[in-house]
Amino acid sequence: MARVERSAGFGGVAVRVLAAVFLLIGVVLAIGGVWLLSLGGSFYYALAGLGLIVSGLMLWRLSIVGAWIYIGVFALTLLWALWEVGLNGWALVPRVFAPAVLLVLVIAALPVLDGRRGRRFALGGAAAFVVAALAFGVAIAQANRPLPPAEVTTAALAAMSDPSLRRTGADWPAYGGTESSRRWSPLTQINRDNVGDLERVWTFRTGDIPEEKWGAETTPLKVGDTIYLCTARNILIALDARTGEQRWRYDPRVSDEWIPYTAACRGVAYYETGAASAVPASEPARPSAAGDAASAPARPTAPVTPSTAACAARIIEGTLDGRLIAVDARTGRPCADFGTNGAVDIKVGMGEVIPGMVSITSAPTIVRGVIVTGHQVLDGQYNEAPSGVIQGFDAVTGELRWAWDMTRPDLTGRPPEGETFTRGTPNMWTTASGDEQLGLVYLPMGNSAADYYSADRSAAENRYATSLVAIDVTTGRPAWSFQTVHKDVWDYDLGSQATLIDYPTGGQVVPALVLPSKQGDLYILDRRTGRPLTPVEERPAPQGGVEPRERSRTQPHSLFHTLRPDDDLTERDMWGMSPIDQMICRIGFRQAAYDGFYTPPTSDRRWIQYPGYNGGSDWGGVAVDPRRGWIIANYNDMPNYNRLVPREAANEKGWFPRGDPRLKVQTPESRGGVPEGAEGAGDPQWGVPYAIDVNAGWRMKSTGMLCKQPPYGGIRAIDIRTGQTVWDRPLGTARKNGPFGIPSMLPLDIGTPNNGGSVVTAGGLIFIAAATDDLIRAIDIETGETVWSDVLPAGGQAGPMVYEQDGRQYLVIMAGGHHFMETPAGDYVIAYALPER
Repeated sequence: MARVERSAGFGGVAVRVLAAVFLLIGVVLAIGGVWLLSLGGSFYYALAGLGLIVSGLMLWRLSIVGAWIYIGVFALTLLWALWEVGLNGWALVPRVFAPAVLLVLVIAALPVLDGRRGRRFALGGAAAFVVAALAFGVAIAQANRPLPPAEVTTAALAAMSDPSLRRTGADWPAYGGTESSRRWSPLTQINRDNVGDLERVWTFRTGDIPEEKWGAETTPLKVGDTIYLCTARNILIALDARTGEQRWRYDPRVSDEWIPYTAACRGVAYYETGAASAVPASEPARPSAAGDAASAPARPTAPVTPSTAACAARIIEGTLDGRLIAVDARTGRPCADFGTNGAVDIKVGMGEVIPGMVSITSAPTIVRGVIVTGHQVLDGQYNEAPSGVIQGFDAVTGELRWAWDMTRPDLTGRPPEGETFTRGTPNMWTTASGDEQLGLVYLPMGNSAADYYSADRSAAENRYATSLVAIDVTTGRPAWSFQTVHKDVWDYDLGSQATLIDYPTGGQVVPALVLPSKQGDLYILDRRTGRPLTPVEERPAPQGGVEPRERSRTQPHSLFHTLRPDDDLTERDMWGMSPIDQMICRIGFRQAAYDGFYTPPTSDRRWIQYPGYNGGSDWGGVAVDPRRGWIIANYNDMPNYNRLVPREAANEKGWFPRGDPRLKVQTPESRGGVPEGAEGAGDPQWGVPYAIDVNAGWRMKSTGMLCKQPPYGGIRAIDIRTGQTVWDRPLGTARKNGPFGIPSMLPLDIGTPNNGGSVVTAGGLIFIAAATDDLIRAIDIETGETVWSDVLPAGGQAGPMVYEQDGRQYLVIMAGGHHFMETPAGDYVIAYALPER
């Protein structure tokens, strides 16, 4: 009779609803758990599912036994979770949080199930739950406290010389600060003690926000009293460095049909026609000397005052439609002496170029009066894509000085009539760095046109792909090359600029460079010869895949430092919002081919690539503090979940390349299967046996969460002398991340994906945005702690810069957002400074 009374009330109905939920979850876990067990995975999910089913059946009968069974299941869940991941806070979330919510509901149901005694049990259980939760939270917090910075006992390096003609300080004259790409400023006005007082002093809106494929990625320049920048679609703008007011604007009118994956212009170049190299082209190369007094000035250098002659100082940019544009730095008018009406078409000699296939998204590099530019070739479309040829143009006239087509070393200029530069060769889509004294430009090279298939690549492609190539700027011929991946089929192209440093070795200081890679390895090379100055080891690599004869038996590993985790992924690293989606990710892990780092591509099933193609280190590069001798590197830590799709299956899916090559007449409408999602998410690779389908970051379709547990990105300080980690921390909070794309607004350092670099100042600060939480932050370089942050009105996927004007130090960031990173679009250029006294 008592059972009937309980079932008749609202409480009984609520308990039966809870029972139905238990039964549903239990069935899903039991079925999925058996499937996972059959793949060799964890036993937990099948057992937990059975426990929930039994608990649900008993709760449906309004029996308190159902509650005790679930309490037992939860206790075993907690023990299993601690056994798998210990007190790793983020790893415990999918294992414990949702079951704990169900436990609270079960405790609340006890009075319905057992009357007065149940109420006593509920009160006691609630008290015990609160105490246990607090103790558990404290234990997790203690276990997950950041490690204190390492004691760096090595003596500080001598001040590094800079082989660039220009210096940072009052100005920021090149994309990476200087052509040495250190992203370093000697300014000290903003420091650790006063950075909390930073305020926005001006905001400029460019008016250029693409409806789709937004992602400006711009780092402005500052020369004299003027800031120079390019917008997402290549509009050139000059601003007053004091007020942010527009001085001039020039629109090269780039059509939207030329936008590749992203409308991006990372930066421009500044050149003075009277400022030719201090080292004549005929003079022998000389290594830079450490301790050069001009290398790290104690106070800001004097600002530059450009000449008043027309185009004596000029701004040069590359455009999305493959042109070099030169305009007067004072007026924004095209330079009449440069090319045709101030423009040069880099596509001459490439043959047919379908709109969007060739674009310049990165800043050109100018060394000894030669503009060196590569270009992006749209990945994954077809094997006979336009050439990745590297070209050098006269910075005054725009005349082609030389062209480097790697498969035709005899060719020094454009190809003869009726011929083209070799199609499908590796390209340089990112920014080069340069050594004015040595006359060398350092090219981070990409991969051949079909990134994930290598059988038809030439010997030259196999030599230079995914390599740093040093080009003699006077001849356009390679001086040396260093390869970071052999026969790359993982899209591990080099995205970061090489950063020029002085490196102490063997009792002397050697002109060197730091080469970051997407695999996470950092290499230290002699920049004169390409010889590694720190050990590089060839280690055995996994074999097999669709091209077993093509896979290199070994792959290089830097023993200096790697941003890559020490351990391979395991099933325990899978994540999610709840045990169900974590189980789904575990099943996906067990189903995929994965032999660790460099797992070969497969077509019969998915394969896991870890790290994914976003790094490691990507186009944001690294920063170097030349006084401490520290590298500051932000990085990503995510896998990709890939599959090669056989040609016929890809055709059935409608994956045809942009400007479908089967059509005799190419039209903008024949854009084929260019995906709207991330790069590689359904790329046809026309001309080879397989298309490629990349799940970048390994995202779950159901919730949008990533399958690997956090962190997904971090930032680290590294001692150059030893390769030792000084400190390491997640970069990015969870405030804009959450299931189903709903922002959690949690200010917890989860470590998010990030794109964009940092700047380091002599004030002891690192400024960086980059992460998906829409924050710009200042980090104490000594401790790695955030000491200031501000919420940006759009995503900050760009590199900041620092300058001084009229005795006041400014920090500037472009907030344009990024569609791949799912951060809000914007057109904001924002400047910060301390309040004026």
